[in-house]
Amino acid sequence: MDVVPLLQSQFIEHMNSLYAEQYVDDQFTQLQKLADESNPDFVFEVVTLFFQDSEKLIDNLTKALEQPVVDFNQVANHAHQFKGSSSSIGANRVKNQCVKFRAYCEEQNREGCVACLQDLQQEYFVLKKKFEFLFKIEQDIVNNGGTIPSRQ
Repeated sequence: MDVVPLLQSQFIEHMNSLYAEQYVDDQFTQLQKLADESNPDFVFEVVTLFFQDSEKLIDNLTKALEQPVVDFNQVANHAHQFKGSSSSIGANRVKNQCVKFRAYCEEQNREGCVACLQDLQQEYFVLKKKFEFLFKIEQDIVNNGGTIPSRQ
């Protein structure tokens, strides 16, 4: 039995849900267009780097908010950096949380920042799981001799 059509269908369904649930936006589509035969793992590599950087940024945000006196400029800078990296891969919901973060920083609202960090961590965690699933399906398709379908 050829599992490739089933995997390809699952891939398209998962991709469509990422867009429908606004986990990713058109920037992710642009990122996918940059992958080619010479660098087929481009998206995987870029997204993996995003997750590595994001872990550091979440850690930096957590530490900054744990200080006795919060440096809201520093927190805002970390949130701005996170917003930029999430925008570059099309991580829409993570990016939107970073925008909220900046507003709380401007108000110097520690409680708001802490709550926003929790929301940001949740969005990040869910996105990471969704990408891990997507990349697993991609790998399964390739391992079974198939090609990655375009989103419909």
